Amino acid sequence: MAITTNAIANSFKGQILRAIHNFTASTGNTFKLAMYTTAATLGASTTSFTTSGQVSSSGYTSGGKALVNSGVKVSGAIAITNFSNVSFTGVTLSARGALIYNDTAAGDPAVCVLDFGGTKTATAGTFTVQFPAFTTSAAIIRIGNA
Repeated sequence: MAITTNAIANSFKGQILRAIHNFTASTGNTFKLAMYTTAATLGASTTSFTTSGQVSSSGYTSGGKALVNSGVKVSGAIAITNFSNVSFTGVTLSARGALIYNDTAAGDPAVCVLDFGGTKTATAGTFTVQFPAFTTSAAIIRIGNA
């Protein structure tokens, strides 16, 4: 069992062509970030949200937290979307990674897996997941030729 590096879910790639996901800021789908331990098996083949290996700790709610979407931006040959940083406050938890999934679409389809590169912890405090800049070279989700 492992979280096998940062990955866009393979199923997500086909779903965007079938209009399953709407990343329009404010009016699009609700995307969530769920936290996982080293017991989780997550990677490009992950197809949907799962409770298997999910963090079960003081102050953490199963399913994670809703993300604030930055919307969609196209620059040259690259389309991007991103999210605002998300904080879990008043928690005691250890997480190895996370899953972004679409909480609006049927079956809670996976979008991408985040690998923290090791177990990160918070003890009776705040656990913050920081997203990269909303740019074509850094955004969490980038589609293009570059």
